Amino acid sequence: MCSWHSNTTVLGSPSEILALLTEPEAIARWAPVPFEVVGLDAERLESGSHARVAGQLAGRTVEFEIHVLHASRERLELVAQGPICMDVRYRVRPAGSSSEVEASIAVEGRGLFGRVLAKATEALLAGGALRMSLDRMARELQPAPA
Repeated sequence: MCSWHSNTTVLGSPSEILALLTEPEAIARWAPVPFEVVGLDAERLESGSHARVAGQLAGRTVEFEIHVLHASRERLELVAQGPICMDVRYRVRPAGSSSEVEASIAVEGRGLFGRVLAKATEALLAGGALRMSLDRMARELQPAPA
């Protein structure tokens, strides 16, 4: 299993950031890999909730079952299971009027197709997809120019 980490400082409180981390439409705007929510058993991601998402990886449409392990004021942890398995963790800490966001994604492929998709996902992450994702999330929280 390969892991990727990134962090940034974001203007906003931890609760504002966690709201953005757990709202499906917002996640789709800044996620490292584009996806569409196919099913969600709650209004937003919360501890114990499940979702089904579909997206494109390596030119193929793939679906994942999302299991939210923990969602609170300071962290979000989930597992996405499909042709590859991804453990995703976000930790948010206050930093004055901003917050520090730490993100990590661990990727594991099973079977031949899963290993190919895992390598493609790792290439995206190695190319900075997680960092760019955090940058897009930070821009969403910036006040609109006057």
